[in-house]
Amino acid sequence: MMTERLRLILPATVLLLLAGAVLLGARQAGDASAALQATAPPTNTPRATIPPTNTPRVLASPTDPATATTPPTETLIPSETPVPTETFTPTPTEPPFLPTPSLYYPPDYEPRQPQPTAIPTPMPRFRSTDESGQPYEILNVLLLGHDGEVEPGQMFHTDTMIVVSINRDTNTVSMISLPRDLFVYIPNWGMQRLNLAWGYGDTLGWTDGAWGFMRQTLLYNFGLETHYYAMVDFTGFERIIDELGGVTVAVDCPIQDQVCVENCDDGVAGNETYELQTLPVGVFHMDGEEALWYARSRKNTIDFDRGRRQQQILRAMWAQARDSGVITQLPNLYDELTSVVETNMPLPEILPLIPLALSIEPNDIENHFFRKNVETVAWSPDGVTNVQLPHPDGGMQRLIFEFLAPPTQNRLRLEDARIEIFNGTANDGWDMVATDRLVWEGFAPVPMGAPEGEAVPQTMIYDYTGSTKGSSLGELVSLLNIRPENIILKPDPNRTMDFKIVLGTDYNSCVDRQWVDPANLN
Repeated sequence: MMTERLRLILPATVLLLLAGAVLLGARQAGDASAALQATAPPTNTPRATIPPTNTPRVLASPTDPATATTPPTETLIPSETPVPTETFTPTPTEPPFLPTPSLYYPPDYEPRQPQPTAIPTPMPRFRSTDESGQPYEILNVLLLGHDGEVEPGQMFHTDTMIVVSINRDTNTVSMISLPRDLFVYIPNWGMQRLNLAWGYGDTLGWTDGAWGFMRQTLLYNFGLETHYYAMVDFTGFERIIDELGGVTVAVDCPIQDQVCVENCDDGVAGNETYELQTLPVGVFHMDGEEALWYARSRKNTIDFDRGRRQQQILRAMWAQARDSGVITQLPNLYDELTSVVETNMPLPEILPLIPLALSIEPNDIENHFFRKNVETVAWSPDGVTNVQLPHPDGGMQRLIFEFLAPPTQNRLRLEDARIEIFNGTANDGWDMVATDRLVWEGFAPVPMGAPEGEAVPQTMIYDYTGSTKGSSLGELVSLLNIRPENIILKPDPNRTMDFKIVLGTDYNSCVDRQWVDPANLN
């Protein structure tokens, strides 16, 4: 007989490699307990096969022959701000190409509110092709987390939006987090925050409901085709992680926020007692409540970093589901899916993904995020509220291109490097934190624990390859912030590893993260 435990684990195994269909609800941070256990994170081995490289291109859709026109090249952004007033999207350099197909508008369409900025033109439809110009077989799934029950007169918010792209030709996976405050064109309404599109489509009665409306919104503003969706609230998220037995997460930047310590679940608003707590750098095993607190915290980070941490939790859920053997139970568990997760993804579409979910390694998953002042710029439509607009230099389009592309030869070269990481500090788990950091960049390192002897003051890297061309040394030095004088070249033709890294007390795992040191907060 199917156990309750397996029924609840299922939603964490179906989407995002059959393990991450669970999205992070928009519950406010501050409800996690402080007790976290240190444990080893999942590891991986270098991939043996090399998928083809590609260049993302804009291709014609066989279903839209009547819409073939020259794609738009210009998107206007507010002229009443000091931000540059024009954004130019990349013009496809290789025909054929098509703009995003025409959207459906109700007969009485007109913007429902005064427009604070020009409505942008549709984004071209982006697709990824192989070297011969043939489109890859790609499945895009939109993962949504919402803010639970909606008060009368309030709009339904999808504050977590992650697109998972599964390339079934190269057996690789990419994720991209879409900022909730990105100011986009919402059909029949006008310019608004992206996290309001689903709720508006639901209330409007759009063709194909809120999902059909959301698909059109994403296609119009990002050129992204999405095929299925999965949505969950924070209660479902916590239940699934708890039934998985928790998840293991490498925390690379200290997270500080309020934690509820008394009267947390008595149902009386305002009766809770909170304490300020800090989660330090290290490796921790989190239950559902702790994982939600970690993913939603924003006291010393920003929304963009929360997108990264949400993807981190999804990766951890997949690893836990794979290692516990739950994925193989999928055919018998599918009927229980909708008890926790709302989805339109049918079982026949999911079954072919099981081998991929079982065989893929952590460094086969690429992660992409919007960054403030890189892919977006801040703007206020009314002088009070704050939103994000696409950066005028086309950074958002480049990010979409990178997201749709399978790993390049350069990334595959990184995965082939044999790397051992030793923890030369007095801080438990730092070798595992550094290992996880490099896995996100495509490497396949191995944490080795503490070396013999006293703590090392500065991080050292030993290069045994003797190679200058095509070496991974530069990327490793940059990611781990290693000083030039601490690079030791020791060519060895009989080596069993390519690089040995010994972390010192100067190691900073927060390189290229958008956060504030808790010590600098008031």
